[in-house]
Amino acid sequence: MLLAAAPGTRRRLWGPAAVGLATAAVLAYCLATRPVTADIRDRTIGYGVNVPWMPLVLTGCLFATLGALLLAGDRRLRTLGGVLAAGALACSALWRLEFASTWCAFAAVAPVLVLGWVRRREPPSSATR
Repeated sequence: MLLAAAPGTRRRLWGPAAVGLATAAVLAYCLATRPVTADIRDRTIGYGVNVPWMPLVLTGCLFATLGALLLAGDRRLRTLGGVLAAGALACSALWRLEFASTWCAFAAVAPVLVLGWVRRREPPSSATR
């Protein structure tokens, strides 16, 4: 997001970036040093990693991913952030124990919105070059 954002909006994106780096460091450390489990639960996969302060780590992950989109200057990126936030709420409500796999699946499909926006963009005319 920092690279895609307009120069005037980059300052407000440093918060989600810093939180994302800290969250990634905690998760990487836990994945490297602790046992990881994955269980099939109905039609989803439940992941288990012994992460201390899991609610805080999950909040950091969501703030880093959703916060950057919601704070972006572009209306379409904010819309994508809203769609992903709604998906996170739905996945949390419907599949609490399988949140990681269900929200990741939802978040992987949601960028189809971005593809639609990119395809609708008209190429710059030669007169504006």
